[in-house]
Amino acid sequence: MPPPILLQQVDIAGRIPHRGRMCLLDAVTKWDAAHIVCQASSHRASDNPLRAEGRLGAACGVEYAAQAMAVHGALLAESGEATCAGAAPRVGYLASVRSVTLHVQRLDTITTDLTVTAERLLGDANHILYSFRLEAGPQLLLEGRAAVVLDAATLRKTSDLVNLS
Repeated sequence: MPPPILLQQVDIAGRIPHRGRMCLLDAVTKWDAAHIVCQASSHRASDNPLRAEGRLGAACGVEYAAQAMAVHGALLAESGEATCAGAAPRVGYLASVRSVTLHVQRLDTITTDLTVTAERLLGDANHILYSFRLEAGPQLLLEGRAAVVLDAATLRKTSDLVNLS
């Protein structure tokens, strides 16, 4: 039996900057202050915008995870769970990915839905570290960690002031 759906794709698209086919997630099935679990079927779509030469490489799974992190941040901001409780969601940028292990070569050959899980390991007002994993049933497809920087333009302005003094 599939997990219950808390948010559908239209709800997700309203919370992240990706629209249309680039909104890769179908549903949020579970979330709390530290975790989010999403489902996706777009890896099987022949018109998936991340496909290259008709294939969807496993490294594209990082984008699925990044979208889950973005939805998580938006939900935290809405719920008052974030560092800046009650504030509007802030623009986040994927600054780096580390310890990424690809356990498969391609995602488009996976016949079942993807489960995308992200865990917020630590964070402050401007930086967040997540771990993530993509699975299809019991099969682990990829895993890793990602650093997210919020409002990078604001941080740059602040660092420019520091450099000038």
